[in-house]
Amino acid sequence: MSDKQQTAVTPRRDEDFPEWYQQVIKASDLAENSEVRGCMVIKPWGYALWERMQRVLDGMFKATGHRNAYFPLFIPLSYLEKEAAHVEGFAKECAVVTHYRLMDDPNGGGVIVDPDAKLEEELIVRPTSETVIWSSYKNWIQSYRDLPLLINQWANVVRWEMRTRLFLRTAEFLWQEGHTAHATKKEAIDETEQMLEVYAEFAETFMAMPVLKGIKTANERFAGAEETYCIEALMQDGKALQAGTSHFLGQNFAKAFDVKFLSKENQLDYVWGTSWGVSTRLMGALIMAHSDDQGLVLPPKLAPIQVVIVPIYKGDEQLNLIKEKIEPLVKGLKKQGVSVKFDTSENQSPGFKFAEYELKGVPIRLAIGGRDIENGTIELARRDTREKTSMPFDGIEQVVIDTLNDIQEKIYAKAFAFRESNTHEVNSWEEFQTKIEAGGFLSAHWDGTSETEEKIKELTKATIRCIPLGVKKETGKCVLTGANSEHRVIFARAY
Repeated sequence: MSDKQQTAVTPRRDEDFPEWYQQVIKASDLAENSEVRGCMVIKPWGYALWERMQRVLDGMFKATGHRNAYFPLFIPLSYLEKEAAHVEGFAKECAVVTHYRLMDDPNGGGVIVDPDAKLEEELIVRPTSETVIWSSYKNWIQSYRDLPLLINQWANVVRWEMRTRLFLRTAEFLWQEGHTAHATKKEAIDETEQMLEVYAEFAETFMAMPVLKGIKTANERFAGAEETYCIEALMQDGKALQAGTSHFLGQNFAKAFDVKFLSKENQLDYVWGTSWGVSTRLMGALIMAHSDDQGLVLPPKLAPIQVVIVPIYKGDEQLNLIKEKIEPLVKGLKKQGVSVKFDTSENQSPGFKFAEYELKGVPIRLAIGGRDIENGTIELARRDTREKTSMPFDGIEQVVIDTLNDIQEKIYAKAFAFRESNTHEVNSWEEFQTKIEAGGFLSAHWDGTSETEEKIKELTKATIRCIPLGVKKETGKCVLTGANSEHRVIFARAY
């Protein structure tokens, strides 16, 4: 059971991070590129991880009063046209359905689109669902008694991306999108901020990934929103990743779709809206935040299998002795809510299994052989530190529970320390240019104009990730223009 002397994933993180990322996905059997350009196949291990995320998030949404529903995949073109900023924001990414039937080619060229089957109105494959949902809300909302309306949808969406990368940017991806309607502006803003807190709690408590909470600039704001709140995380290559967004829509979509309600004061007014979402992009964040040159490193709270037990035996007799010893442990761990697999399959050697479960990021591996049965011991291996310890079998159940909690905490602490050591205050353009090359978050003054924001992006490829929530007032000079600034913002290069 000796450690491998070489890395399981090539190239290493510090050699070629983008390629390392792709190879981790491949080696851990999470997903693969589809034959359909720009799309991905999420394989069983990857989907099991997504299901864990989904289950936790869904519980958090329901705990805050939200209910799930489902809306059409297709959106009439006229719906998008109703909200000008929204259609402008998504126009270049929309897939459009124009016909509804195929036919045999009369020239013998196989199957062609029937030219006579043209739709009266083109349908957009949803890039996001605000328009089709608000068209339904018009029929659902008449009075203050119908509010607040707190709806979430788990769905797939399509955004026709030209340059794709597994999980981070694909033409089709999975996500959830919350869409809520409220009687007052304050209620809607409170909802927007509440859901941002839900996302931040999920990222930090379950993904073990520290995040910055903030507000997007006008340039980075969601198309059709009045304000976009976000959480930003730092990946191991020093690039930022937007891990979730929550949008205050004001009355924009209510006005576009004429969604009014009768207030308690018997006044007719437009409702206030929000929308918020996270996607399979979080899978990419999880990989890039924690994994290493041996494959995936998964936080125990999200790992599809938290503990794997591998028996090492010669003959059925020895295996039966191990089973007799292990089965009560398996039952005990499952009773405490631990996902555990006792791998007695005979098609692979124990060494192969060790390597496979390490690649897949299973947090704890237990190994037990004939000699362990005699000595009353068992070997515990941690995925995060790759430490292996032989310990007494008695009391192993509690040791496993404690170790899972410790792994979760240590993974977060490591990611937090990385972020802190790669967050810098910069006060001059020269310093900005130097520091941005090394990666990380840069806290710097900005004059508040879109022109300066665009110029900095053009010169350095860095964008304003967010204006941090609760940012302290601090008089300063913009790093680029020298104009007055009231507070710092966070810059980074980003995915």
